[in-house]
Amino acid sequence: MAGNTNLALPTLQVNTHVRSNSDATDDATTPSGMSTISNPFLTPSASNNPFLTPYNRSRASSIATSTTPAIDTDSALRPDPGTEADFNVDNNPFAYSPGQLNKLLNPKSLAAFRALGGLRGIEKGLQTDITAGLGVDETSVPARVTFEEAVANSKAHQNEISLAPPQDGAEAFCDRSRVYGRNVLPAKKATPLWKLMWDAYNDKVLILLTGAAVISLALGLYETFGVVHPAGSPMPVDWVEGVAIVVAIVIVTAVGSLNDWQKERAFVRLNAKKEDREIKAIRSGTSYMINVHDILVGDILHLEAGDLIPVDGIFISGHDLKCDESSATGESDALKKTGGEQVMQALEAGKKSKGLDPFIISGAKVLEGMGTFVCTSVGVNSSFGKIMMSVRTEVEATPLQKKLERLAIAIAKLGGGAAGLLFFVLLFRFLAGLSGDTRPAAEKAMTFMDILIVAITIIVVAVPEGLPLAVTLALAFATTRLLKENNLVRVLRACETMGNATTICSDKTGTLTTNKMTVVAGTFGQTNFVKSDTEKPNTMSISRWASSLSLATKEAIIQSVAINSTAFEGVDNGQFAFIGSKTETALLQLAREQLGMGSLPGVRANEEVVQMMPFDSDKKCMGAVIRLRSGGYRLLIKGASEILLGCCSSTADIQTLASAALTEADRTMLTKTIDGYARQSLRTIGLVYRDYPSWPPAGVSIEEEGHVELSSVLNDLVFLGLVGIQDPVRPGVPEAVAKAQHAGVVVRMVTGDNAVTAQAIATECGIYTDGVIMEGPTFRALSEEEMNSTLPKLQVLARSSPEDKRILVTRLKALGETVAVTGDGTNDAPALKASDVGFSMGICGTEVAKEASSIVLMDDNFASIIMALKWGRAVNDAVQKFLQFQVTVNITAVLLAFISAVSSPTMESVLTAVQLLWVNLIMDTFAALALATDPPTEKILDRPPQTKSAPLITTNMWKMIVGQAIFQLVVTLILHFAGAQILGYDLNDTNKMLELDTMVFNTFVWMQIFNEFNNRRLDNKFNIFEGVHRNMFFIGINCIMVGAQIAIIFVGGKAFSITQIDGVQWAICIVLALLSLPWAVVVRLFPDELYARIARVVGGPVVIVYKALARVFGRLGGVLKRNKKSPGDKVESEKEKSDGSEDGAPALFVTEVNPTIQVEDAEKGWV
Repeated sequence: MAGNTNLALPTLQVNTHVRSNSDATDDATTPSGMSTISNPFLTPSASNNPFLTPYNRSRASSIATSTTPAIDTDSALRPDPGTEADFNVDNNPFAYSPGQLNKLLNPKSLAAFRALGGLRGIEKGLQTDITAGLGVDETSVPARVTFEEAVANSKAHQNEISLAPPQDGAEAFCDRSRVYGRNVLPAKKATPLWKLMWDAYNDKVLILLTGAAVISLALGLYETFGVVHPAGSPMPVDWVEGVAIVVAIVIVTAVGSLNDWQKERAFVRLNAKKEDREIKAIRSGTSYMINVHDILVGDILHLEAGDLIPVDGIFISGHDLKCDESSATGESDALKKTGGEQVMQALEAGKKSKGLDPFIISGAKVLEGMGTFVCTSVGVNSSFGKIMMSVRTEVEATPLQKKLERLAIAIAKLGGGAAGLLFFVLLFRFLAGLSGDTRPAAEKAMTFMDILIVAITIIVVAVPEGLPLAVTLALAFATTRLLKENNLVRVLRACETMGNATTICSDKTGTLTTNKMTVVAGTFGQTNFVKSDTEKPNTMSISRWASSLSLATKEAIIQSVAINSTAFEGVDNGQFAFIGSKTETALLQLAREQLGMGSLPGVRANEEVVQMMPFDSDKKCMGAVIRLRSGGYRLLIKGASEILLGCCSSTADIQTLASAALTEADRTMLTKTIDGYARQSLRTIGLVYRDYPSWPPAGVSIEEEGHVELSSVLNDLVFLGLVGIQDPVRPGVPEAVAKAQHAGVVVRMVTGDNAVTAQAIATECGIYTDGVIMEGPTFRALSEEEMNSTLPKLQVLARSSPEDKRILVTRLKALGETVAVTGDGTNDAPALKASDVGFSMGICGTEVAKEASSIVLMDDNFASIIMALKWGRAVNDAVQKFLQFQVTVNITAVLLAFISAVSSPTMESVLTAVQLLWVNLIMDTFAALALATDPPTEKILDRPPQTKSAPLITTNMWKMIVGQAIFQLVVTLILHFAGAQILGYDLNDTNKMLELDTMVFNTFVWMQIFNEFNNRRLDNKFNIFEGVHRNMFFIGINCIMVGAQIAIIFVGGKAFSITQIDGVQWAICIVLALLSLPWAVVVRLFPDELYARIARVVGGPVVIVYKALARVFGRLGGVLKRNKKSPGDKVESEKEKSDGSEDGAPALFVTEVNPTIQVEDAEKGWV
């Protein structure tokens, strides 16, 4: 080791000024037969490195400045805050830590590349070989390499890293795996089912229900077993109420947790297919196909067109390698890669660094060319892995659930207040009558217990146990149905939030369009064609145009697009496809589908290719030369049509290929055609050729390799034709956009394309009408005030970066919008996470985008978003329908029990505890099942979305709740207090009075059954039976309720304290209950504005009383709020205090909506 260090400095002094080839000859040694890793093509080892030791660094740097500025190693490789652990590895036999290698791509850093000694330094530091790769028999590495030795790149050290025989018992690549890890992300720990159940149980409402169940069970068991009952009296079954509440808790917990468990498993299955693939690696000088999970740092990997790059690395060498990094970095252009050794030489020579890119980034896709690269980061250390880990977040409670928790606690407080008031009223009556009460002490105690039971019953009635069940069932039902509609809901909150989305920011490519470039128009000679759906009178369809061509013309066009191309045949997602640049694949698709081109390799094999001319970025064209079977040579060129037209002097007859002079009229017409295509956002490609008797022709420039320069033959060409290529709009997208706009949702297009193309596509989709089109650089330069004034009119954001998209989303949310975003690339993750609802693409989307999203579109189609919108609204509607029903029952039952108990001489409620059990629990549970399963109709899109600050119970809902509660109370109280006189019953006849009590109970239940139909509508329309035939749940559950109620009346006498009634009494019960349907029509006809004014006047005192009661029971709410409180809840409680609602009391009556809504209101919500 010491010897190597001593040799490094003289080598540096010799080679920093002049990079001499003789040094390479001197330093390079022929590998021995024993070594499989030595490399005879090493360049001078230390000539590029000023970083030796702290003692020598300043001297080396001063030498380096003669050709290139010095690099500060500490600055280039300084750990970012929070990543210090990645830079410290115990017992590291390699020169570099994972953190130092990460600096290469954080972001792309040529300074870090130089600081690590370039490609040779990385090769040496990682103890690999850029030609032969890792050894297949490597276990622990044979030597230790220091940072200074690696960056010095001393050749004397090369022999020390030759492979040693494997150690007995050691695992393969154990040191390499220990230091740098393997290319697998730690599995997102699957939450066990019991934990999901525990999390589901830790809901404030369920805890409240648990308390009610314990009290109810205790009192019920006491009533049953702790009291002596008179002989012949029925056995009390009050304990059934507590058991039933427990059953409801178990159902809610089981349904919610099983839904989450199935959702996690479905997402794992979705990603498993894409993660399991292979790549070609070089190990011990031989190419192997290995699983991407087996890639190690130091592996040498092959890249070919179409490959998805699985790890980070440095490009070694290859041919014309271009990568699409748009999904990883947002760079929309294809980036050409430069070999690491070439980059280092350019940097040492002091050349400009622009265009030098040796970095291979995980998550990118190879578009063209081939080559090899050395892996530098895998797994959680790679760029892809870091983003994947960063988007793993825990799911928070949904906004609707938070609103419902607030409402449930508010209702419980009101019920507790009513129960407390009733208890004290009855207690005072009991105490006042004690002086004249001659009953035994045991009976007096029983009376006191009865008073307590009535009060507790009111609390149990008031607790809305059906609410969490309704939400859970609605979400579970919606997510199951959405999966059939190609929406995989990963985050339950997204399902309900999407229903109230006010704007959708959609990608263009792959979502609005097919992400498959297609030839849609063309002009060849005097003929032209367009795609069939835009066919004009003077044009023909593609198929008609193709059938009119001669065989010679078809052959010439096939030669132009098949021979003069770098694309090739392959398999993509299990289907045949052309792989390469999208322009070339579109032309090949035209040749294959319309011109009868056979196998691409077969076509190329049938032609003798003399020379291939790579794409010239200055001339924007590429060429190929073939030998004609008839003798002579043909030059084929394709490229930018406006440039190639200027190089032509002739035009070809489309049938005979005979050339004729290109007149000014022809040139003008073709120029107008090119401009017309451009205005339609079509990419125009010109096809030209020229025949030569010999090759190379006379008078042209010849390159060093003997090839003809492309630029020297761009003259006197024959114009064959031009085509217009476009990424067509997906079928159904314009209709889906129109539906979204009809539903009050603003659709905006966000794309990296230029403004002209974006405008054309947005117009075709129906997104752009007369709004604002803005480009990303202009948008991000706006001030906050300018942005706020522009956003309402902004319809298209073109040339946008990922940061522009994120800024757009956050600003829209700050303005009170509920924002949905679509994205398919890794670079879309920030915007997807920032949005209220993020949609990723299931087919072309990256794993990072899916992890960051809330919903995965399994078919990548914008039209599927509309299904999510409809089902989201259906979920919100289902909860509101049930809420309207539940609150009506609760208000009526509580007031009925209160009034009848206070007015009764025996202080007993008209509805016994068991009757209330049926009314309150069973009816509510059944109603949750019935009302939560109504599927959406197209009419659900006929209304605008609700704002984030919209109350959970709207004015219209309160009107129906109060109206039905008044009707039910009036009918029930009249029947209870005046029924005997009206029907002519003897007040002293206990049987008749029992029948009357049975009629009261029966009428009350039937009113709830009919009111359930009323609650199928939340608006003021009358048709409550619309779509009922499509909801089998609703029909079936109502049949069960009707059957159960009939059975209770006939056989439930003792348990329910009732008796059988005759036909007339049945008719009275059903007719009175049926009146709730026409009464609902009257309520709907009552003007909402008039009701709102009345509610403000009448509801004022109620709100004051409620707040007073809420303060009394505030301690209970505080305990519940502190239970498992999340950070988000803390923010929420702070906001509540700042709003002056110290008890968190929601506005139960009509409230004025504050016009300025902050983003946090989405989480806080108003009841």
